[in-house]
Amino acid sequence: MSTATQSIRASCTAQATIDSPLGPLLLARTASGLAGVWFEGQKDHPGALDAPVRPRDALLAHVAQQLRRYFNGRSARFDVPLDLHGTPFQKAVWHSLLGIACGTTRSYGDIARELGAPNAARAVGAAVGKNPVSVLVPCHRVVGRRGALTGYAGGVPRKIALLKLEGALV
Repeated sequence: MSTATQSIRASCTAQATIDSPLGPLLLARTASGLAGVWFEGQKDHPGALDAPVRPRDALLAHVAQQLRRYFNGRSARFDVPLDLHGTPFQKAVWHSLLGIACGTTRSYGDIARELGAPNAARAVGAAVGKNPVSVLVPCHRVVGRRGALTGYAGGVPRKIALLKLEGALV
């Protein structure tokens, strides 16, 4: 389990599980915002959390509503406060991911260059793989050189499904 996931487990104040077309999603929040969205079986899934199950929590209910709209193809816009747990480099990568428009992709190298570390594509890949907020922090929009569909913590079939939903893959 990653350090970020351990940090989320320690500070989580509420959780809920929702259904999605790609399998159940565990949502976790802290006092500061949404800290986790994991597909069942995803790498670094935190497992059972000690926080109370609160599907009616205002923030978690809002996230669930926005995810339903997203999966129904009605909106790819998410406007929830995030509480991202990770190293400063991971957080920089995750903030960069937030700038990738729906329906587009970027390479690991593109992100490394944007962060001023053009030789850090592998480190960017590692940070992308540790993203604890699937879908909302769109790590699925990051591809390998020349558009190769490389790994995804939730599984490459889910990555493909998300990119197809967004129109980035035909």
